[in-house]
Amino acid sequence: MIIRIVKMTFQEDKTADFLKIFNESKHLIAGFEGCTHLKLLNDINNPNIYFTYSHWNGEEFLEKYRNSDLFASVWAKTKVLFSAKAEAWSVEELVSLS
Repeated sequence: MIIRIVKMTFQEDKTADFLKIFNESKHLIAGFEGCTHLKLLNDINNPNIYFTYSHWNGEEFLEKYRNSDLFASVWAKTKVLFSAKAEAWSVEELVSLS
């Protein structure tokens, strides 16, 4: 399993647009083959910074999603709302105490 974290910084007046896009597509993303978990997080000190936090059964599933029509459609609508370039990390969990 891998965890994908994507940091997105939006233009301050575009966060509502992003939330609409996310809410319209979240069930499709979460239901994509290999996705087992999806969360949207918001920075407590910077309300225009959001993170997606998702779990994937493997890198091949994440790549299949990233090459899909669903991703292309959602990303095209989302990236025009950014005020800074998105950052992304693929990580693996080493220790969990919960």
